[in-house]
Amino acid sequence: MRCPFCQARDTRVIDSRELTGGDSIRRRRECPVCSRRFTTYERVEQAGLVVVKTDGRREAFNPEKLRQKLRVALTKRPVGEGDIDALVQRVEARMLEAGTAEVPSSAIGEAALRELKALDQVAYIRFASVYRRFADLDDLRREMEGLDAEPGAPLPR
Repeated sequence: MRCPFCQARDTRVIDSRELTGGDSIRRRRECPVCSRRFTTYERVEQAGLVVVKTDGRREAFNPEKLRQKLRVALTKRPVGEGDIDALVQRVEARMLEAGTAEVPSSAIGEAALRELKALDQVAYIRFASVYRRFADLDDLRREMEGLDAEPGAPLPR
């Protein structure tokens, strides 16, 4: 690691500590040339996901955009921010597990729907009504009947 003060090429690590449950490491370093100390952080860099929209456009996956859409569906529902964050992380992890750099927006929407179905059925219906573009009440009824037909499905809160 290059010293940020004198640009010397070799610095030595004098202390290392895990941060955020082992997701990153904080290292204190010292430069043998100028004797100044500085801190560096090390974390795994995940490959970026590119979302392929239905019209063919491509854009970087933005977890905050998904989080916002989920918050709308979960408005006035008994679900905390921690649950929303965990849901977004699970969806992103599922997309990364696919092993491809590009994922269709439909795969993200379907993964979010699966997660919402287990978390809150009312929010699931809200999200599905926009994502699947329900045309009328019959579409809504069919989706709700699908919830009832699933064995062991949790009741709406």
